[in-house]
Amino acid sequence: MQTSIPYFLFRGGSSRGPYFDRADLPADQDALSKVLISALGSGHPLNIDGIGGGNAVTTKVAMLSRSEHEWADVDYFFAQVSVLDNLVDYKPTCGNIMTAVGPAAIEMGLVKPADDLTEVKIYAVNTGARIVARVQTPNGVVNYDGDVAIDGVPGTASPVELNFVDVAGSSTGHFLPTGNARDTIDGIDVTCMDVAMPMVIATAESLGISGYESREQLDNNRELFTRIESIRLKAALLMGMGDCCKSVTPKFGVIAPAAAGGTLCTRYFMPWTTHPTMAVTGSQCLSACALTPGTVADGLLDKPTHSPATVCLEHPMGQMDVIVDYHLTEAQFTHRSAGVVRTARKIARGELFVPTAVWRGL
Repeated sequence: MQTSIPYFLFRGGSSRGPYFDRADLPADQDALSKVLISALGSGHPLNIDGIGGGNAVTTKVAMLSRSEHEWADVDYFFAQVSVLDNLVDYKPTCGNIMTAVGPAAIEMGLVKPADDLTEVKIYAVNTGARIVARVQTPNGVVNYDGDVAIDGVPGTASPVELNFVDVAGSSTGHFLPTGNARDTIDGIDVTCMDVAMPMVIATAESLGISGYESREQLDNNRELFTRIESIRLKAALLMGMGDCCKSVTPKFGVIAPAAAGGTLCTRYFMPWTTHPTMAVTGSQCLSACALTPGTVADGLLDKPTHSPATVCLEHPMGQMDVIVDYHLTEAQFTHRSAGVVRTARKIARGELFVPTAVWRGL
């Protein structure tokens, strides 16, 4: 016997995963983790016994509900399911998966669409961030067809605009969690920053790489990952995040001078493999690092002098633009909001099954 669970499968940005109504899943978090591990097939490199895709960008889960917050329409609860380790991490959020939250909420009947453009106010449960998504809904129906292309995703689709507010310090409570624009860990200068995603950022040169390597080249450099993990875990303690050996946060980022006309060349780690493109949340933190005086980005770019500023981040499969609204004085950098344009596609809708030995249902 198996237990059926209604679900949608969406591509959101350059990630993919199931989207559930939170009311259709166990309320208890331990039981929820067992269901998600089974549903995604964690524990096998191909996730052969579930709907995961054998990569961290395809083992992500969105759980939606009508918001209990006065400001928001929808609560978005995110889970990162590991490919191999039968682990579920509820600490981070995901901006790529968030791209499809607006469309999914409309498809689920959680949000009533407008006749042309529907604005969906999203509360990110994991981090407390607020996001406004603008979804194309001609005649009250979500439109997935369009001419917007994003690097790392084939074809074109309808744009989804995301504007993130209240994301500075959203996980740790501080824009610079250590109190410094730079810290030295294991002999490497890093910037520990929390904007949408807590991150540890270092220059490629300091780690003995160019920063222009492909994802495959970086993933094959296990000595580099050993070094990064040591720095990441020590940084987590300095950032007040505790022991993060079983958490994907803080994430790690590497920066180098732009090579293809962008603002900065970047590589983003998830953290035990290289992201094939760029995380939306990570893009906001890296953009803020680029704009903030005194960080490890100093000397790698000509910093914009106006706000809002468009920061173009080069990644392994192209580029991503982030529009950052900020205020800068001699004493302080203040992050106000950041916006990106992504795309989403509804892939499937139906029932997902897990063994009754995992969960007998509601």
